Amino acid sequence: INQTAVIEFILLGFGDLPDLQILLFLMFLVTYIATVVGNSLIVVLIVADQHLHTPMYFFLGHLSCLETCYTSTFLPRLLASLFTGEKNISVSGCFTQMYFSGSLAATECYLLAAMSYDRYLAICKPLHYSILMNTKFCLQLAAGSWFNGFLAITIFVLFISQLIFCGPNQIDHFYCDPIPLMELSCSDTHLILIEMAALISSSTILVIPFVLTIMSYIYVILTILRIPSTIGRKKAFSTCSSHLIVVSTFYGTLIIMYVVPSGNQSLDFNKAFSLLYTVVTPMLNPIVYSLRNQEVKDALSRSIAKMWPSTKM
Repeated sequence: INQTAVIEFILLGFGDLPDLQILLFLMFLVTYIATVVGNSLIVVLIVADQHLHTPMYFFLGHLSCLETCYTSTFLPRLLASLFTGEKNISVSGCFTQMYFSGSLAATECYLLAAMSYDRYLAICKPLHYSILMNTKFCLQLAAGSWFNGFLAITIFVLFISQLIFCGPNQIDHFYCDPIPLMELSCSDTHLILIEMAALISSSTILVIPFVLTIMSYIYVILTILRIPSTIGRKKAFSTCSSHLIVVSTFYGTLIIMYVVPSGNQSLDFNKAFSLLYTVVTPMLNPIVYSLRNQEVKDALSRSIAKMWPSTKM
């Protein structure tokens, strides 16, 4: 980074919509507050309620904590930019934002894979579930998800930090996404190495967890279909339906963003889809898990009853 002639980047964000800046600010502010409050509530419920001290909710607690951190890597800065009109970000600040947002997104891939494996053991190996998915193994899966997520992006960011930027310095995005950033580089000699590093990183971050998740759910669905009673099938499917919705939305948007050829996509299309998985999905996750999960609703009812004994839900 020290070799670069550019000392800051300009994140254009939504500057092409000058009449909507106040509306966008209010919309993102409400979204950010809802995301933080919703995910924090899930974490508090899981910690406070003994009924939710199970592996499934242990991983859900990690996911909710991760979502809060993830949106906090760029939404506060986007809000400040919309409010003040200040679009500049230092080179080091840009790389820092890219590192933390990328690390947390990578961690989510591994965490979703761990959650799908938990559902696989619960539905396909119910008699051995409590032995296999013990406290030690849960901690190892969670710690491994965080460690692998940050390690994979560290390697990628170390590669991309070797690029030289000598102008232009305008990034047509609302955060430091690696793809438009790489397009600004004027160091062709390093670009092939960077693209190879990006391919290796995306394979370890996206492909491996995605394949593990899909394999887990293939076995889960096949096992559910073999359950003779309709009630039994519905009950088994209800335990993993919320997670399946989250996985489908998360990977669906990522695949469209990073796997579909970029020549078929406009910059506005990229920004719109980025909003879906960076802003909308983290806000919807607690809603999906709470509205579709009776145990979470029961835990919320018990918590409200403890705080206000006269209140009934």
